[in-house]
Amino acid sequence: MRSRLLGVVLALVVLVLVGLGVPLGRGVAAAEQQEMFLDRLTDTSRFASLAGRPLIEDKPDLLRPELQRYDELYDIGVAVVARDAPTVPLVASRNDLAIGESRVQDLVSKALAGRLPVAPPLFMPWDESRLVLAEPVLVDGEVRGAVITFSPTAKTRFEVLAWWALLLAASLLVLALAVLLALPVVRWTLRPVQALDDATGKLLAAVVRGRPVPPVGAESGPPELRQLSRSFDQMAANVSDVLASQRAFVADASHQLRNPLTALKLRLSNLEGHVDSEAEVHQVEALTETDRLNRILDELLAMARAESSSVDPVPVDVDRSVAARLSAWQSAAAAKEVHLVLDGQKVGMVLAPPRGVETILDALLDNALKFTAEGTLIVVDARKSDGVVRLSVADHGPGLQPDELERATDRFWRSPAHQNVPGSGLGLSIVRLVVERVDGAVRLESPEDGGLKVVVELPAV
Repeated sequence: MRSRLLGVVLALVVLVLVGLGVPLGRGVAAAEQQEMFLDRLTDTSRFASLAGRPLIEDKPDLLRPELQRYDELYDIGVAVVARDAPTVPLVASRNDLAIGESRVQDLVSKALAGRLPVAPPLFMPWDESRLVLAEPVLVDGEVRGAVITFSPTAKTRFEVLAWWALLLAASLLVLALAVLLALPVVRWTLRPVQALDDATGKLLAAVVRGRPVPPVGAESGPPELRQLSRSFDQMAANVSDVLASQRAFVADASHQLRNPLTALKLRLSNLEGHVDSEAEVHQVEALTETDRLNRILDELLAMARAESSSVDPVPVDVDRSVAARLSAWQSAAAAKEVHLVLDGQKVGMVLAPPRGVETILDALLDNALKFTAEGTLIVVDARKSDGVVRLSVADHGPGLQPDELERATDRFWRSPAHQNVPGSGLGLSIVRLVVERVDGAVRLESPEDGGLKVVVELPAV
């Protein structure tokens, strides 16, 4: 945005410079040309006065020495024509004057009609044509001929070009000064915007990690942007309060529902042997639903704790955590005739929330055991490279479709093909929350041999 705003400022400066420089440049060129025109007009008028008597006496050669001397001094060609023969010079300072050109003849015709010379149109520095003036020779008010001067314009064109170069240099200097002045102004203007941009990123990180949102605190910049910063701080505080209240509500509700749910399950269990055979199936399904509801409450409570935890991440021994969780899940895997296999290498320590690695492994192993087929393997792999520890769990279940991989970490999302499998759809969401607290990443893959592979990346210590 800084470059765009600076570009707008410079564009305006350039427009102003062009709007002022072009008329000024044309004015300078017109002034130089007018000075040249008046100087040449004076000389042409003088020769018109001198040519009167020689034309009356029919002795135009008397003018030749004067014309040639003038031509040698100033390199300006002069010719005199009679009224009856305008295309043939009676006398000329040189023989190569292009009197027969249409442009010259047009000026001669006007002079023979008694019209005085007028300033020609503005010529540019790249126009190498000569300045031609034709003035009538008057004798007792009668036109007897015309004097024509052919003036080179190189000197005037050079002076105009020098003025234009000076104007261009001045414009570039002004443009450079405008850049130097605009840079601090643009930085001052955009400082609150930069602060807002930084605060937006911090807001997301703070909300994910359950920490207070740092204020923008923009004390410089335009008043409107400072007011916007204050409004953003108020909004961020409100969002933080709302999310904190939501997490507290979920945690409290999950905790408070445990006791009545436990009591309900106990009462349903006490009904065994006291219900009709037709109603026994409903009692068993009710107990199953209470178990399912209990699992959902446990996962909701775990998610609320993961979202609201404000404890800083700590170094965690991944090898020890992996060994402990595999040992704890061995009995559940054996009951389903599934083998837990550890692969990879010693990876050492990672940065994670307290018990974060255990939470990740519990969620991933529980998810894998739900979907993997009997008699297959669940492979837990740990590897370290480029300062990142990659911990993965791969099963041989039905897996997910390619378009479902990105949605699998959403809350309460479950694949339509797995609706008959017990679960709440919160396991991978909890994993994502724990990993995001340390700026890690979660990636789901579909291996070539089938199933699902979940890869968790954590920063190594």
